[in-house]
Amino acid sequence: MIAVAPSVWVTRPAREASRWVDALRRGGIAAQAFPLIEIAPAPDPAALAQCRAALAQFDAVMFVSAHAVQGLLPAPGLWPATGPRAWATGAGTAAALRAAGVPGDHIDVPGADAPQFDSEALWPLVSAQVAPGAQVLVVRGADAQGQTSGRPWLVEQLRQRGAAVTEVASYSRRAPALDTQQLARAGDAAAGWWLFSSSEAVANLVAAGPGTDRASWRALCTHPRIAQAARLAGFGEVAQVRPTVEAVLAFLQSQP
Repeated sequence: MIAVAPSVWVTRPAREASRWVDALRRGGIAAQAFPLIEIAPAPDPAALAQCRAALAQFDAVMFVSAHAVQGLLPAPGLWPATGPRAWATGAGTAAALRAAGVPGDHIDVPGADAPQFDSEALWPLVSAQVAPGAQVLVVRGADAQGQTSGRPWLVEQLRQRGAAVTEVASYSRRAPALDTQQLARAGDAAAGWWLFSSSEAVANLVAAGPGTDRASWRALCTHPRIAQAARLAGFGEVAQVRPTVEAVLAFLQSQP
């Protein structure tokens, strides 16, 4: 148990936050989990099962996150032996694919030295695979209303190339119900950094309302879009870092 105020609040969903907290603590950082996104089951299990059964009919399947992988492929042995290509935007998603039994040579993912792990970094690696009529499945999350959510940028690129895109939600994302004790803990925010890996987490914190004056709060963000969301939310200090434990650890260790 850490006795001092945490120097970083990890806002990822609970399971991911726990892994990050453990890794940061091993590096000497006083880290605390404060999940601001809750993961729930897929809103339409029948549609998800239909896509799972039809995987062999697709030329490529794009997974937006490890949660997307785990929702579509809850156990090894579900991936067709002959393909399709599996697209991932980052190492965590690629690791989830391998754990689900997807062969490594089926996976396309930006290299560890990529400046960002997002659709823009993935597209140059996979665009040559996309010809008119290509069948691409995009596996993502749904919002609290059960509608698929997320940035449309990659889908737009695919459709401009003439690909037929199917989208399915393999899990749901929603704001957690924060209790009085959790909101009180958030009042200690000035003692450390909020680590954000999603603009949605920023919005959920603001909506929860633990204070309206965030001029003394500090946000450590893993993407320019998230950093912009934090600035718009009124965070007084906003820094950007690559979305790896090593980069976050190095940044926090450099702070006075």
